[in-house]
Amino acid sequence: MNQFRVTTAAGLVALITSPLFAITAEAADKVVLQIDGAAAPFYAPLYAGVEKGIFEKNGIEVEFIYAPAADILTNIAAGNVDFGFPNGDAVVAAAANGLPVKVVHTTYQRGIGALLAKADSGIKTYKDLKGKKIAVTSLASPNYLQLQVGLKQAGLSINDVSVEVVATGAIVQSLQAGQVDAIVFSELRKYNLEAGGTKVTMILSNDFLPSFGNVVVTSDKELAQNPDLVKRFTTAITQSYQWVIDGHTSDALDISLEKYTPTWPKDQKGILTTAFEQTFVPSVWQSPLTKEKGLGAADFAGWQKNADMLAEYKVIDSAPKAEDFVVDLSTIGQ
Repeated sequence: MNQFRVTTAAGLVALITSPLFAITAEAADKVVLQIDGAAAPFYAPLYAGVEKGIFEKNGIEVEFIYAPAADILTNIAAGNVDFGFPNGDAVVAAAANGLPVKVVHTTYQRGIGALLAKADSGIKTYKDLKGKKIAVTSLASPNYLQLQVGLKQAGLSINDVSVEVVATGAIVQSLQAGQVDAIVFSELRKYNLEAGGTKVTMILSNDFLPSFGNVVVTSDKELAQNPDLVKRFTTAITQSYQWVIDGHTSDALDISLEKYTPTWPKDQKGILTTAFEQTFVPSVWQSPLTKEKGLGAADFAGWQKNADMLAEYKVIDSAPKAEDFVVDLSTIGQ
């Protein structure tokens, strides 16, 4: 028995030191992805990408951490994290401030902000908001900007409405309870409201203020020094989202709810499934552009329009050029 152990150990040493084993056992690149906000089922494709071995297949071991968008971009620029997943407006602001960040995967092809009102309120357009009470979560939020732009395009101003600042956890309830006439928040809350019996009128902010939700960013330095890593990472992102799109919405949500967001109410899965199937899959993660160029493709004209409008409304001092901070996904690593 002892001789068998010695022989086996010797064989194992020989195997480990062989060139073939060195290739197959090569360690994956460890990277940190800092995600906007907190762990939530909306990030299920990323979690599924880990659990289904998609990142591993691309030679990557990823760790998820969370922070506000502005902090993510500061960390990216400083080299504290490898990749970030902030909202697009924050990226434009960072680029305008000279931070060396690059969008390498336009994951969300459009923003998901929206004005929501009860269907029986009579509010069908922004013109109908005159004299109404509107809730936003912050006067520094993208939703407040959306409200201002929507009012201006309707021939009104912020002085024509009463704005209430309501915390994220209470804003939907404020509409349900009739404390406000409308809210400007996420279109996804439409599904929560309707599941609770409230019929809703919705006006998508993206229709008049093109923007982008979560996108993958990295630093100028990372992109220049490790283009192969960036390419493999964005490939893993694309494949993870494609797996969900290809009929695995329920599986991805199960992964999220069981392992990554266990405190999220399990009875919300039905609402989340509806949101994924009716919003995320058909028109947020996919667009006419992605049909042509693949998931994550960059709409440079859309990015530029967003930057120009942020400058017009004094959110940023001047608009950066989209080509300076957005990367054509197909050119990475070439």
